[in-house]
Amino acid sequence: MRAKMGNSQRAKQFMPFAALQGFEEMIRDDGPASVSGRQGTERIYLVVDLKSFYASVECVERGLDPMKVNLVVADPDRTDRTICLAITPAMKALGVKNRCRVFEIPPDVDYIMATPRMALYMAYSARIYEVYRKHVAPEDIHVYSVDEAFLDVTDYLQPRRLTARGFAECIMEDIYQTTGILSACGIGTNMYLAKVALDILAKHQPDRIAVLTEQEYQKQLWDHQPLTDFWRIGPGTRRRLDKIGLTTMRKIAEADPDVLYRLFGIDAELLIDHAWGRETAGIPDIRSYRPKNHSLSSGQVLGVPRDRPGGRLIAVEMTDVLSLDLVRHGWVTDSVTMYISYSIQGWQRGTAGGTLAVGGQTSSASRLMKCAGCLYDRLAPEEWTVHRVSIAFNNVCSEQGVQLDLFSDIRQEDKEKKLMRAVIAIQDRYGKNSIFLGMDLLKDARTLERNREIGGHRA
Repeated sequence: MRAKMGNSQRAKQFMPFAALQGFEEMIRDDGPASVSGRQGTERIYLVVDLKSFYASVECVERGLDPMKVNLVVADPDRTDRTICLAITPAMKALGVKNRCRVFEIPPDVDYIMATPRMALYMAYSARIYEVYRKHVAPEDIHVYSVDEAFLDVTDYLQPRRLTARGFAECIMEDIYQTTGILSACGIGTNMYLAKVALDILAKHQPDRIAVLTEQEYQKQLWDHQPLTDFWRIGPGTRRRLDKIGLTTMRKIAEADPDVLYRLFGIDAELLIDHAWGRETAGIPDIRSYRPKNHSLSSGQVLGVPRDRPGGRLIAVEMTDVLSLDLVRHGWVTDSVTMYISYSIQGWQRGTAGGTLAVGGQTSSASRLMKCAGCLYDRLAPEEWTVHRVSIAFNNVCSEQGVQLDLFSDIRQEDKEKKLMRAVIAIQDRYGKNSIFLGMDLLKDARTLERNREIGGHRA
């Protein structure tokens, strides 16, 4: 068995150049090649974002320039209320908002509508991940999303005689030469600062690169508004902060911590750290994190809203699919949670949700589907029109060591589990639509269609 390499060993393996010294000069844009030794445990992170990724891939495939061509990635077979998965920078320059709905695009804007091709985007993402691996060891990469990744480059700068900006330029150029996709990069002395540098500053820079230290963060962004521009601050958090007059990061940093802890509980600790530009977690912490409680969930937005019976069918279908995932991994659950977004008579909108215990721990599709059906009936009045359904299995754990309970027919469940394993084996070999339940053929059913999609969109 190969011994695990330390950071310095990985750097030598990937970048066999003479080592330099210094931390401050590595983060600076204009620093000379060598200074005194690096201090403490400071790290240097890059977060690389692929600009308008889906739209850029479609432009590359067509031989078009995304900076000049108006292109939208959206499914033309859905209504004009469908969300645009991506728009080109050329459209953003016209004032069209990213992730808008098709009907929100001004009528005087001419554009190409590209049907989503999720398998193609995943293939491009995999090629770009291989670009990262040419420069950084896998254990120093954290893939944040299909179009964004964090890289810990601390131990790769000195061997290559590069500043952090120079290293970022090398990776961005490699991505462009390999795929034709433009990228942007945030650089920081922790993962939070790198992400904020990317989200708020990099898009305004000619070279699409921005750098932040804690000092620069406090100097440049302490009074920046709105707060929702900052990573991990959503509209709900901003509204709660607005009520107590905390409208900037400076005010949060200078606020009484007790007030924040009363308002946000333990989450206040992270909010205060981020207000000061601090973040203690690194990529190794992310890789080693194991949550105390596990859940398994699925959700879908319905392109065509369903009436109450149609919504129930979809909820039960989703529960069946999740049950197969439980058996596939050898897991069990003890309860089902459901959230439904609905409208009444086409205009009054709302959300309802609840949880129902199964009675013991199980992976039985029949028991879980019955539970989901009962929960749906409890939540959904007759006049509802369903727009979105989300299902979650709670307290998911390994089936090993699960105690028997009075609610289960052990022989029946073992028989059903063998049947579910046979279904999984057939689907793994011949495709998900090679075997399915009869209800999946009903008019309002969605499982067969969703099995041909990736992430809810056309493959």
